[in-house]
Amino acid sequence: MEDSKKEQKQKQNQINIELKEDIAQGTYSNLAVITHSSSEFVIDFIRVMPGIPKADVKSRVILTPEHAKRLMLALQDNMAKFEKVHGPVKKLEGSGTPLVPMNFGGPTAQA
Repeated sequence: MEDSKKEQKQKQNQINIELKEDIAQGTYSNLAVITHSSSEFVIDFIRVMPGIPKADVKSRVILTPEHAKRLMLALQDNMAKFEKVHGPVKKLEGSGTPLVPMNFGGPTAQA
């Protein structure tokens, strides 16, 4: 009897998440800018391309501070799991400002 009540409660707490085809393809981003107020965190995902001085925000996610902290902890957990399998991810050292890889590490083009 206890097990059936526990299963019912778990089913009530489940969320049916739908991933639509156009969203499932994702949006590539190689820069994120994070700002916050007293009540929310705003994460802008941006795609920077070499040789193009303008970069558009491709997606914006707005979170409560509680959800931002959950996201941070989930990313830390997943990064630890990733590095356990694939080795450490190179840490980019900066002076507190975002580092934008303008040449993407490849050869530069010449005309």
